[in-house]
Amino acid sequence: MSEKNPSELIDGRIAELGDWRGATLATARALIKAAIPDVVEEWKWRGVPTWYAGGKIVCTGETYKDKVKLTFAKGAALDDPKRLFNASLDGNVRRAIDIGPGEAIDEAGLKALFVAAAALNAGAK
Repeated sequence: MSEKNPSELIDGRIAELGDWRGATLATARALIKAAIPDVVEEWKWRGVPTWYAGGKIVCTGETYKDKVKLTFAKGAALDDPKRLFNASLDGNVRRAIDIGPGEAIDEAGLKALFVAAAALNAGAK
């Protein structure tokens, strides 16, 4: 019996949710993979999908009853011209995007944030 890799665990989470949260997480995952072709998927902290670029966290994808939370590890350092960040705004480092049921995702804006986060990781020492 082999252990599942992080991508398979994320597939499983999306399937087990089976509702708008799974669909939202799947959309976010597809966007990050499109924005950062060499993104690395990990499974952290008792089941949180986590995406890395340049060996550093780009963002996490947590699911709650009422939202999917995309937390950008260095979000406070990113420009957010479309004002997508709507949570964790008081922190010095992180920023998050909470997506509730039926809320539209600004796909172009989110992809731009993913690209910017990967670029920040690549430039950071």
